[in-house]
Amino acid sequence: MMNKVALLTSALVLAAVAPTPAAGACATAASADGPQLPSTAAVVRLATDWVDRINRADDAAYLRFVEERGPVLLGGSEQWLQLREFLRGMEYCGVKSATADAVELWVFDPNFDSYGSWRFKPAATAADRIEFMGGSHEDAGPPGAERPAALPLPALVKAVEARAAGRAAKDQFSGAILLAHGGRVLFEKAYGLADRASRKPNRLDTQFRFGSMGKMFTAVAIMQLAEKGKIDLDAPIGRYLTDYPNQDIATKVTVAHLLSHTGGTGDIFGPDFDRNKASLRSTKDYVALYGDRAAEFAPGSRQMYSNYGFILLGRIVEQVSGLGYDEYIQRNIFTPIGMGSTGNRPESDVLPRRAVSYMGSGARLKSAADTLPLGGTAAGGGYATVGDFHRFVGGLTSHRLLRGETLQKLIDGGVMADGQFASFDFGGTLPGAGRFIGHGGGAPGMSGSLHHFLNSGVTVIVLANRDPGTAESIAMFAAHRLPAGRPDASQDAAPAAR
Repeated sequence: MMNKVALLTSALVLAAVAPTPAAGACATAASADGPQLPSTAAVVRLATDWVDRINRADDAAYLRFVEERGPVLLGGSEQWLQLREFLRGMEYCGVKSATADAVELWVFDPNFDSYGSWRFKPAATAADRIEFMGGSHEDAGPPGAERPAALPLPALVKAVEARAAGRAAKDQFSGAILLAHGGRVLFEKAYGLADRASRKPNRLDTQFRFGSMGKMFTAVAIMQLAEKGKIDLDAPIGRYLTDYPNQDIATKVTVAHLLSHTGGTGDIFGPDFDRNKASLRSTKDYVALYGDRAAEFAPGSRQMYSNYGFILLGRIVEQVSGLGYDEYIQRNIFTPIGMGSTGNRPESDVLPRRAVSYMGSGARLKSAADTLPLGGTAAGGGYATVGDFHRFVGGLTSHRLLRGETLQKLIDGGVMADGQFASFDFGGTLPGAGRFIGHGGGAPGMSGSLHHFLNSGVTVIVLANRDPGTAESIAMFAAHRLPAGRPDASQDAAPAAR
């Protein structure tokens, strides 16, 4: 679950993840640069100068550069500095593609140990300025890029521990990590501070806000009810939300569309949310606010991430089960598998083990309390421990939450959208590591990632009380170095001391 502040950087830190090279990988990858159009050469010059200012200039000089030369960025100086924090360390690798309308450049992100691309809009005339259109991590890298060697589990644990310790020492990581194989915990440790004012440390039982990771609980709830014959995934949502205001959506958007973000139901964040935030306390409240609006595109015609779509799934759970959303997931997910530290209780409730969320970094680090939602919803925003997420994985893989065939349907299911298969939002594939079940989440002051890899049986869980990218910097480092295939259980490392 993300708000408008996080959207500035979400394209860079929450997108598909790249193969993982060693540090300084741009020096070893073959450059894609060659003869260039003047517009492309201008983008390259600006981008390389921008990277230099990102990495070397003080704040004042950096802001002057952006104001005077560009690139054109969203927001104002505060947002430019915030974006800079996510881009520090980036290295330019070469031109990925170029047309008159867009230039894509290869970059290397040492925080994720991943390649990615930046997109720019060239200047149309000498009086115009080049625009930065965003970026993402990629499933591929520049020609010649190689992934690092896979590590045996004991070596992987040591590498992850060293990575986390190094980032924590620089105040770049604050959270908790759990690695497991076949249900057995290999490594678990907490780092940093849960409350910087009182110097209270993070612990393994610290409750971290997890953003959109809560969508996994909503998806499981829907599949539980489908398993009992109470929900048809191919049915229009109006079958279950009989009084839904917009009949076009009610009759054309299916449950499967919502699970795959292909319903065109839009987001929840924006001016309407900001004006009504204090009154949005239930799924019914969200429907009352957004239920009249039209679909953003024809249902099933494309895929676009929709927090509101998962709010609607939560409302369907309520209508079909006769229980409130929070009560349903407590009874049918959390309690049966012992997830005693997970929930959606409001921010106004004092939870002694819930970490304070911090946004920004360095001198601009501050509490993110003002940006937090009232509480968790069916789209995310709740809290949990790394141990509870490990129990959740165990509940899935032992089929205590869903029968085997139902879980497989959630993993493999989806819909066709514009000729492409759009899968249900419950996992994905990472090059080298293969298929996984899980989800990420982030907003100002919160960052989380869960991957359970089906081929290797390895689980990687990281939660942090810092901005998006904090947890992923550890989780992706681990995922990229997983052993090929299923490791021998005899190679499991002994659990590390807490």
